[in-house]
Amino acid sequence: MLEIAGLNKTRGQGGDAFSIQLPSLQLAQGQTLAIAGLSGTGKSTLLEMIGLVLAPHRVERFQFTPSNSASSIDIAQLIRDSRQDQLAQIRARHIGFVLQTGGLLPFLTVAQNLLLPRQLNGLPPKSALLAELSDALGVTELMARKPRELSVGQRQRVAFVRALSHEPSLLLADEPTAALDPYHGQRLFEKMLDVVGRHQVSAIVVTHNEALIEQFGLPVLRGDHLTGAAGSGAVFG
Repeated sequence: MLEIAGLNKTRGQGGDAFSIQLPSLQLAQGQTLAIAGLSGTGKSTLLEMIGLVLAPHRVERFQFTPSNSASSIDIAQLIRDSRQDQLAQIRARHIGFVLQTGGLLPFLTVAQNLLLPRQLNGLPPKSALLAELSDALGVTELMARKPRELSVGQRQRVAFVRALSHEPSLLLADEPTAALDPYHGQRLFEKMLDVVGRHQVSAIVVTHNEALIEQFGLPVLRGDHLTGAAGSGAVFG
């Protein structure tokens, strides 16, 4: 479903340079992978590169196969050719994001936030998956509210449902349980893994929660610090 090799991003110059390197990654359809490491290792930056939000400085291979397609997309070539229009289309249709901040539009209700990705992709408003997730995570009763009327935990649960509302092939979540209490954090994690397994959505999750990684037996990419005369960085592997 996802195959990446030789992904690199460097910020700064000389001794202040910091590089983020991903030698290789393979993610199967329906699989969940965790990204872990100390603060400052570039976990969120790595997630943004995988999610086609941030362009790498170098990438050898980046093949992406949507779950509803038999053929793969050469993302690396699109990046080299600066095909931002195609990359934006792939990101909007096939990738769902859960941001640390929630990222909900403040002037829309919860229901409008959830329906917007479907509208932008020309999908019908009714969805069995959307209804299922809303009920399971206690979002259904929040539909008429706006983000400012929600608690931090409620906003994060809504953000998770919104990330899957357009039924993407790949879910990318940046610390999705950080704002939740242990009970709701575990419930969100369990629901995420359940959706990944049953609907064949692949997922990459940045998390500091080692207990959840261990509890669910997730494969992990860990960022290890490197230092040298040319600067510092992190290699994920």
